[in-house]
Amino acid sequence: MSPIVKKKGEKFTLPGKYLLFILTLLCTGLIALTFSTNILSAPISAVGGFLIAPLQDGISKAGSWLNTRSDELVQIRSLISENEQLKSQIDELTMENIKLQQDRYELTNLRELYELDSQYDEYDKIGARIIAKDSGNWFHSFVINKGSNDGLMIDMNVMAGSGLVGRIVDVGPNWSKVMSIIDDNSNTSGMVLSTSDNLIVCGDLELYADGVISFEKLIDSADRVVEGDKIVTSNVSDKYLPGILIGYISSINVDSNNLTKSGLITPAVDFEHLEEVLVITELKQTVGE
Repeated sequence: MSPIVKKKGEKFTLPGKYLLFILTLLCTGLIALTFSTNILSAPISAVGGFLIAPLQDGISKAGSWLNTRSDELVQIRSLISENEQLKSQIDELTMENIKLQQDRYELTNLRELYELDSQYDEYDKIGARIIAKDSGNWFHSFVINKGSNDGLMIDMNVMAGSGLVGRIVDVGPNWSKVMSIIDDNSNTSGMVLSTSDNLIVCGDLELYADGVISFEKLIDSADRVVEGDKIVTSNVSDKYLPGILIGYISSINVDSNNLTKSGLITPAVDFEHLEEVLVITELKQTVGE
């Protein structure tokens, strides 16, 4: 009688030992078939290649992308560090450049003062630095860092650039106040160098907005004075030593009285940029002194 019995209404079942025996034979056959032929390995390899190759390619690309990003991150960090170093170097170079420009500007000023000192070597002088100024764009009134302790006195003449700046009007122990020739309250006795004709130089801050100041009371009946003539301090001035350059005539007009002339003068000093000055340490000698 067959061991497999199927009664009516029951499901077909296969005993485990027969199933195991069948699977054993199948596996043994497949092993023998695999070793003796490639009938199974080729399809399996093809299927494996079809499924695994894209996966490997994807993993390889992902690994390459991660490696590239890692390298880029390292480079970015290196660039950030290098950028910080470069910024620090730029700051240092900027400061050095500013200092060099300041030194060059100061050297230029000192050279101008040296040349000015040489031009007026008949006068004893002392250098001073401007430490304060009145409000406004120009140095019409300012304070220097030398005073009575340095032998300075009221009415001593002050020079810079190429000529006359003004005179001391107030003195302290270690400071002096200077009123320049462009100040509205300044009147300076001048002389045309080429003709020795006298005139009065008048300070005018409104006019100096155009880089000029005015002169008046010039007697020039022979019409010898022309534009460009040098104006220097007059020997009849009661405050200024003679022969100090004031500026150059830029225009001349005949006054309404037809006797005198007036006009404009371009000062020899740049009153917008002053730092150091020379003070002549002697006073103008006047009658009665």
